[in-house]
Amino acid sequence: MLFSDISIVNQEFEIENHQYIGVKNGLISYIGAEKPSEDFGTIYDGKRKILMPGFYNAHAHAPMTLLRGYAENLPLDRWLNEMVFPFEGLITDETAYPAMQLAIAEMIRYGTVSFTDMYYFSDARAKAVLESGIKCNLSEGTIGFEVKPYEEMPVSKLNERLIADYHGAGNGRLMMDVCIHAEYTSFPALVEAIGQVALDHALGTHIHLSETKSEHEECQKRHGGMTPTAYFESLGFFRTPCTAAHCVWISESDMDIMRAHDITVASCPASNLKLASGIAPVPKMLEKGVRVALGTDGVASNNNHNILQDLYLFSLIHKGNTGDPTVITPRQALECATRNGAIAQRRNDCGIITEGCRADLIVLDTDKPHMYPETHPLNNIVYSAQGDDVCLTMVDGVVLYRDGEFMTIDVERAQAETEQATESIIAALKKRR
Repeated sequence: MLFSDISIVNQEFEIENHQYIGVKNGLISYIGAEKPSEDFGTIYDGKRKILMPGFYNAHAHAPMTLLRGYAENLPLDRWLNEMVFPFEGLITDETAYPAMQLAIAEMIRYGTVSFTDMYYFSDARAKAVLESGIKCNLSEGTIGFEVKPYEEMPVSKLNERLIADYHGAGNGRLMMDVCIHAEYTSFPALVEAIGQVALDHALGTHIHLSETKSEHEECQKRHGGMTPTAYFESLGFFRTPCTAAHCVWISESDMDIMRAHDITVASCPASNLKLASGIAPVPKMLEKGVRVALGTDGVASNNNHNILQDLYLFSLIHKGNTGDPTVITPRQALECATRNGAIAQRRNDCGIITEGCRADLIVLDTDKPHMYPETHPLNNIVYSAQGDDVCLTMVDGVVLYRDGEFMTIDVERAQAETEQATESIIAALKKRR
């Protein structure tokens, strides 16, 4: 495809107008102000359009689409224990699969080209990822309340098989991570074991970290004053790249640990606001050199995978929280939502528009009332754009969504099967009460 006479968000996260972008063999192979002589096949008219790197959703629980609107207006501990955990106990691979499809459809509709997903039912999730064409870093949720050797836990053999079956599948679109749900849902030997698995297989890790004040402070009580970040570091968990979700209550000393170990924070502003977990100190993280990416979290604590909504919140709440209107510039926000997420997934040739990088691209239609005038298009993307302004989503040079049409997912079927599964689970839960 040749994107013709289109505005782009370049590698410096600045707008360049009247550009030609040629995509071939999954890569961006031409960028220039002149139309290339080479034939790139389909020509895409770029009038009143902006081409930019696709979004990287750095923290999700995609099959939780099943719980949309189900568990509402509760603090995190009651939300988990009274609503989420009982519901999840009735999910199966068969019900997780259409929910995963629906989540992916929602993501690509709103411009997400890759996501980092922590959940269960990994075979069903992997199948949906590979069929859809999206990219994903997948990890099997690991929780341990009963202290026992990792080798005796079912997740041990499961992780080995998942790594063997799926790591690098789909020409590298699907990558496996390993995860620990959180400090409060695990024990030290399990943390050490998962960290060693990551090291042995050169995998990334994924955790929830200091999401709530009580989580942060209770960890300190349990572990001699160590914060969750210090606790995980003490157990050797940060020897490979780690994506740490939330980090609402981390200290400056935690940020020093994060910078030293090149940890990426997956900030989830909508989820943290909805569950009243707090507001992560992102401006201080950026000031101290910590990499920050953007996540939606699961639909049960956000209600959608429209990452442009999270981008908007991310760009505003820190201004209000700090009293400083200059923090989190549009350039910083877009870098967090794109390039930083790609680096967190160890996809160093993604998340940026430059020759030789993967063609993971989205197009925004700016011919909308809320996008006029274009005094500064970058500001419009962050503060004005809506999810349905995305009119094309491309991954590895393959168009997955264009102008209302999903190329790889039967969305109507996924919607119907997900709704049916949710109704059945809720009915079963009511019978138990």
